[in-house]
Amino acid sequence: MSTNTPETDENAQWLTQEAYDRLQAELEHLSGPGRQEIVDRIEAAREEGDLKENGGYHAAKEEQGKAEARIRYLSWLLENSYVGDAPVGDGTVVPGMVVTATIAGNEMTFLFGNREIAGNADLDVYSKDSPLGEAIDGAKEGDTLSYAAPNGKEIPVEIVSAKPFTG
Repeated sequence: MSTNTPETDENAQWLTQEAYDRLQAELEHLSGPGRQEIVDRIEAAREEGDLKENGGYHAAKEEQGKAEARIRYLSWLLENSYVGDAPVGDGTVVPGMVVTATIAGNEMTFLFGNREIAGNADLDVYSKDSPLGEAIDGAKEGDTLSYAAPNGKEIPVEIVSAKPFTG
C-alpha cells in the first residue's frame, strides 16, 4: 500500500480497507496459482497438436493476456492508492461517496470513485477522471453546475445528496 494521501498525490486512488484486502488477495492469486493454472492449460492444449486450429490453446492464450493485464492494473492500483476511513458525511462530493444527482433532468444515484471500491454493490460508478466526475468533485449538496459531454453538449447537474459509501 502506498503512503500517498489525497493531500500529497492528487492521482492517488482512495480504497476502503475491504477493497484493498480483496484486491491484494486477487493479485496474489492471479500472480501465483492463477497464472500457473493458465500455463498448465496452454501446455495441455499445445500437446494436442496443430496450434492453428486448436480452440483450447487460443482461448487459454487469450485468458492469459487478460490475466496479465489485470495483474498490471492491480499492481498499479495498489501502489497508487491509499486506504482510509470513509469520507465524512458532510454533503461534499469526494471519492467514496454515494451521490444522488439530477443530471439533464433525470435523477441518478452512483458511487463516486474507483469502481473497485464498489465490489459486488449494484451501483454505477463514476471516477474522478470522467467528465461528470471532474465537474462534481468537491461540489456540495444543493450545488448546480454543468459539464461538457464528449459530444460537446453542456449537461446540467444538481447535487441532491452525497453520503459515505458503506459497502
